[in-house]
Amino acid sequence: MKTIFEKTSGVDGVGICYDDELKLNGVIPKELLRNDNIGLPQLSELEVMRHYKELSDRNFCIEKGFYPLGSCTMKYNPKVNELLASLENFCNLHPAQSDSDSQGALELMYKLQESLKYLTGMDEVTLQPAAGAHGELTGMMIIKKYFETKSETNRKKVIVPDSAHGTNPASAKMCGFDIVEVKSNAKGQVDIEALKSLLDSDVAAIMMTNPNTLGIFEEHVLEITDLMHKNGSLCYYDGANFNAIMGWTNPRIMGFDVVHLNLHKTFSTPHGGGGPGAGPVCVTEQLKEFLPAPIVKFDGKNYIREYNIQHSIGKVRSFYGNFGVLVRAYAYILMMGKNLKLASADAVLNANYIKEKLKGVYDLPYDEPCMHEFVISGEKQHQQGVSTLGIAKRLMDSNCHPPTIYFPLIVHEAIMIEPTESESKEVLDNFIDIMLKIAKEIEENPEEVLKSPQKTPIKKVDETLAARKPDLAEKV
Repeated sequence: MKTIFEKTSGVDGVGICYDDELKLNGVIPKELLRNDNIGLPQLSELEVMRHYKELSDRNFCIEKGFYPLGSCTMKYNPKVNELLASLENFCNLHPAQSDSDSQGALELMYKLQESLKYLTGMDEVTLQPAAGAHGELTGMMIIKKYFETKSETNRKKVIVPDSAHGTNPASAKMCGFDIVEVKSNAKGQVDIEALKSLLDSDVAAIMMTNPNTLGIFEEHVLEITDLMHKNGSLCYYDGANFNAIMGWTNPRIMGFDVVHLNLHKTFSTPHGGGGPGAGPVCVTEQLKEFLPAPIVKFDGKNYIREYNIQHSIGKVRSFYGNFGVLVRAYAYILMMGKNLKLASADAVLNANYIKEKLKGVYDLPYDEPCMHEFVISGEKQHQQGVSTLGIAKRLMDSNCHPPTIYFPLIVHEAIMIEPTESESKEVLDNFIDIMLKIAKEIEENPEEVLKSPQKTPIKKVDETLAARKPDLAEKV
C-alpha cells in the first residue's frame, strides 16, 4: 500500500499521516478523516516541561510523606528496582523474539515463578495477569474450567465473606458464578456456623483474604478450608494482604488451592495512578493443567515457553505479563532474601503500635490483635459534626495521605490504616499526634476542620456540585 503525508493548513504545521488506498476504498469513513487545523498550542519544550513539573509537584507520593492507604500496601519502592528494570536488554527486548534470543528474560521469569511457588507453597505459577483483580478473574476462570472437566457444571455458587475485597464478588460474577455472602462473627472473622449452613453440592469455592480486610487473622482458617474440601469445593486465597504473613506461613499450609499475589503491593513495585501492576496466580498440582499458556520452563539447558497445557483457559493477557513489574519484583525478592519475613514482622508491629495509640479516642469495632492493617471508626467524631471524609481531608493539610475510608463496608465510618514496614517510629508518632489533634479539634472547633483541606493546591470543593455538574472543559 502507498502511504502519503499531508500537512494541515495553519501555523502549527501538524501533519496527518494516512493511507490513501484505505481512504479510497472507504475503509475509513470520510467524516472521521481530519483535514483542518487541530489548534494545538504553540509551546516550547521548556514550557511543556515546566507544565508537567508543576503537575508533578501537586501530586502526593510516598517520597513526599506518609501513605497509610489501607489494603493497598503503599510501601517504599527502592530506586535500584527502577534501575534494573530500565536496563537496555530488558526494556528493549521484544516479546516476540525467540526463546534463544530471550534467555535472560526467561530465566528471570522462571526464577520469579520459583520464588513465588516457594513463598506460597504452591506447585505452579502464571505471571500473565496484569493486576490483582485480573488475577482473581484468572483464578475463578481456572476453578470454573476445573469443574467443567469434572462434569460438575451445577457448581455455580461462590461464597464470599462480608469483609472481602470488593473485587472478589465482582471477579466471581464475571465468570458466571452466583455470589453467596457469609457473615462475620463478633471477632470480625468468618462465622463458621453460618458457613456450614451455606454448603451444598452447588458451591464451587470460597474466596477468602487472610488476614481479612479488618486486618484480623482468620484463626479457624484450617476448619474453613477443610469444610470446603469435604464439600467437594475449592478454596481461593486473595493475596492482597500477603505482606502480613510473608515467610511466616503460606496459603498452602492454610489449605488453599488457588492464590493470586499483588506483586505491585507486596513486592514493592510502583502502582500509583492505576498501574502498571502484576497479579500472578499460583495453584496446586491438581489445577496446574488449567493455567494460561505459556508457562516458562527450564529443560535442564534452556529456558523455554511451554504452550502445551492440556486444559489451559487460554491467554488472559497479551504476551507474558507486565515484564517491567516482574523485573522490579524479582529484584526486591533477591535484595530482601530472608528479610522478607522481617518486612512482614515490622508491618504487623507498626500497625499494632498505631492501633493501640488511637483506640479509645477513635472507636475500634473489633478490638483484636491486628496484622498489617487495622480498621477504626470515625463514628464518635461523626456524631460531633465531622464525618470520616472530613477527617481524611484534614489529614491532607499535614503532609499525610488519607487512609482508605468507608471500607470495609461492615464498619460504619470506617478508617482503614496500613503503615507498612517502610516507616520509622518518628513518622508513626507524627501520624498518631496528627490523628489525636484532629479528634481534639473536632471536639472543640469542628467548623475549622470542615474547612479542610486548606493547604493543598486544590482547596475544599463543593462535592455535591462537582458530582451533579462536573466542569470537564479544558482551560486554555
